[in-house]
Amino acid sequence: MMSAAHWLAYASACLALAMVPGPTVTLIIATSLRHGRAAALANVAGTQAGFAVLVVILAGGFQAIVEQAAPLFSWLRLAGAAWMIWLGLRMILAGWRKTGQGGETALAPSMQSGFWRGFFILLSNPKVLLFLGAFLPQFVVAGPIPVAGQILLLGALFMLVTALVDSSYALAASKAASLGGLVRPGLARWLGGGMLMGGGLWLALARRS
Repeated sequence: MMSAAHWLAYASACLALAMVPGPTVTLIIATSLRHGRAAALANVAGTQAGFAVLVVILAGGFQAIVEQAAPLFSWLRLAGAAWMIWLGLRMILAGWRKTGQGGETALAPSMQSGFWRGFFILLSNPKVLLFLGAFLPQFVVAGPIPVAGQILLLGALFMLVTALVDSSYALAASKAASLGGLVRPGLARWLGGGMLMGGGLWLALARRS
């Protein structure tokens, strides 16, 4: 059974890792800047659902089977990268579409759309599964709880920490965008679109190892 010190060390490692920006963080911040915290929190929910799928895969011992499908994951990663770049480009171009009142068309995604964006972008990065497969087992200890059960518990804590960190990013970006016009709509559009395109390029160039 893991001691309190062991859990604290694990939680600290999760926090440090969760704070490192990646494609999902760029998606969440870009969405929050452009469409507000509700849409960004839908992204967070989607990424957590993706994490849940990967944790179950690890706990069930299916990682080796998934890794045999490396070519499929490479194509999935490129598809995810292309989608992020397209979302960023569409966000930037949205400012050139005028409504009947002469304002910008926000093209705000629905909650369901935001959820699936986060879910797909998380699963399109093969490094996440490889990372979890290398990280979580380091904290498995001998005891009455089966390895699969410990993986599920460790994965649940990792998800909780990442959900809190990602939600903080979403709330901070939304707050920055609303503070006295600190980030104007046009600038938010360019910042958000640029971050999405940058995240897509990051994902496209990522390697499995």
